Amino acid sequence: MTTRLDTPTAVPARAGEAVSCWLTVCTVERLLPGRGAAALVGGTQVALFRLADGALHALGNIDPFTGAGVVSRGLVGDRDGEPTVASPLHKQVFALRDGRCLDDPDVRLPAFTVRAVGGDVQVGLR
Repeated sequence: MTTRLDTPTAVPARAGEAVSCWLTVCTVERLLPGRGAAALVGGTQVALFRLADGALHALGNIDPFTGAGVVSRGLVGDRDGEPTVASPLHKQVFALRDGRCLDDPDVRLPAFTVRAVGGDVQVGLR
């Protein structure tokens, strides 16, 4: 599933940044547990993930090693209790909570603010 929400003022808020408003991107039901989905928010590709426990995560969808928009198609898993996604191309593993690459400490994906409200998945905007 890819959702396009491409408005000039919509810029996703990175985790920890102030959120000025929330943008609904899909319903929680559209995100299958353990699988990713991509959304284009203000020109930024965002990979959305829902875990089996209901936790939501949003990372940048562009693989920093290849430049391809494929992170949402990655393999969701766990490394020592840390929820992860492995890029489908070269299998580098990224922490879903903060986007850091567990295989290369100098590389990370942007992590965005995401929440569920009333059955909807919302990405924070700055």
